[in-house]
Amino acid sequence: MPPLAAIERFFERLFERPSARLFRTHVQPVQIQRRIERAMETGRRPSADRTLVPNRFIVHLHPDDLAGFADMADGLASGLADEALSFARAHHYALTDRPRVDLVADPTVLRADIRVDARLTSAQAAERASGSGASSEPSDRGGLDDPTATAVFTLPHSRAPRAVLRVIDPDGRTREHVIEAGGLTIGRGEDNDLVARDLRVSRHHGRIVGRRGTLVYLDRGSTNGSKVNGEPVTEVVLGVGDRLEVGDTALILEVAGAPD
Repeated sequence: MPPLAAIERFFERLFERPSARLFRTHVQPVQIQRRIERAMETGRRPSADRTLVPNRFIVHLHPDDLAGFADMADGLASGLADEALSFARAHHYALTDRPRVDLVADPTVLRADIRVDARLTSAQAAERASGSGASSEPSDRGGLDDPTATAVFTLPHSRAPRAVLRVIDPDGRTREHVIEAGGLTIGRGEDNDLVARDLRVSRHHGRIVGRRGTLVYLDRGSTNGSKVNGEPVTEVVLGVGDRLEVGDTALILEVAGAPD
C-alpha cells in the first residue's frame, strides 16, 4: 500500500470507528463505494501503455451491518459494481472484465467498519463465480474465487464475442454492423472493417477485440480521441448499451453473445 494511502487508512480507523460506536451509526452505501474506489486506486498496476486496476471486490461487513441491507443486497452489489466501472472509466483505468462486488458477513469486522479485498480476475473466473451479488459467507474455493488467494492470470488474445453495433453517422442516418469473430477495426480509411463517414475520425481510429469472452475497445492514438458514455477512454471493456463515440459518429453495442 502506498505511504499516503496507509496514512489515510490509519486516520480513518482512528476516528471513524470510535465515533460510530458512540453514535450507533450505520454503514451507508456511499461509504462502501468510497472504500471500493480507494481499493481500486491502491491496487493499480501501471504498465507501459495503461494502468490496470482490480475488478473483483469482496466487501467484508459486520453481520449486523450486512443485515441492514437485507432487502436491497442484490441491487446494492450491482449498483456498487456499476459505480466502480464508472470510476475506472473516468480515471482512464484498464479492466480485465466488468467489476464484480460481493458483500460478505464477517464477524471479525467491527460494527460500522468496512474492509475491502480487491483482486484482479479474468472473465473466465468471473463466469465461474455463481450465486447472488451478496453472499452470507466467503467462498471456500481456492484460486481466483478465493478472496484470500493471490490472483494470477494471463490475457491471451481470443476471438471477439458475436455482437451488433448500431452506427449513427454525423448526418443522423443509422446502420448496423456485425462484429465478426476476429474483432473490428474502425476508421475513415477504406481498409477498416467499419468505415466512418466522418472527417473527425482518424484513418485508423480504434478497434474492438475479444479478450476472454469480453469486448474491449482500444483507441489507436486517434487525433480527436474516443469516448464511452461521455467519458474519454483509451481502453475499456464494453457492455450492451454502451455508447462509443469516435469523432461525431456514435456506435451503440446492442447485442453481445458467445463467439461461434
